[in-house]
Amino acid sequence: MKRKIFVVTILLAVAFGAYLFAIGGEKSGPQKNETKDIKQLVNDYTLGKIESASASITSHELVVTDNDKNEITYDLPKDDFFVSIAPYTEKTHPCAIHSLTGCQGEMVEEEFSVYIEDMDGNVIVDQTSKSQSNGFIDLWLPRDKTYRVTIAHDGKTSESELSTFKNDNTCITTMQLTNNKSA
Repeated sequence: MKRKIFVVTILLAVAFGAYLFAIGGEKSGPQKNETKDIKQLVNDYTLGKIESASASITSHELVVTDNDKNEITYDLPKDDFFVSIAPYTEKTHPCAIHSLTGCQGEMVEEEFSVYIEDMDGNVIVDQTSKSQSNGFIDLWLPRDKTYRVTIAHDGKTSESELSTFKNDNTCITTMQLTNNKSA
């Protein structure tokens, strides 16, 4: 009888230890999460509807760090690439990976004409967009392409190329608006 109690105790201890190890293993390192609407989640972090210590977006994932320094990552759609553009006239900041909770552009809540076409001349975006309270215009573009981008505002324009390949920048702070040249 003592032997049975001893064996059962050992088995329970091993099972409990394995359980604790499994739980501990899940909590060490960044957690991967899936969400049905990653685009809405990105927008909610940008607008401050969801608070976190930080939220940034790379070419392939959204990385969120909560106030307890827990890191959670979300995979981005395999066909869509997030890019955030901060047009400016006077000041900008160097950036490659867009911080949804930290990057601040110069031109807040301004309307811009945004025109984007691929290298074959296919129009991808042709619309008026309003920059957000962080001064950025957020866009989702098809992946693995290069685009010509033109942004216009109050008689000033900026033209640039950007691409949406793995490890490309998601934060575009290089589009300085200048006066249109007369013909």
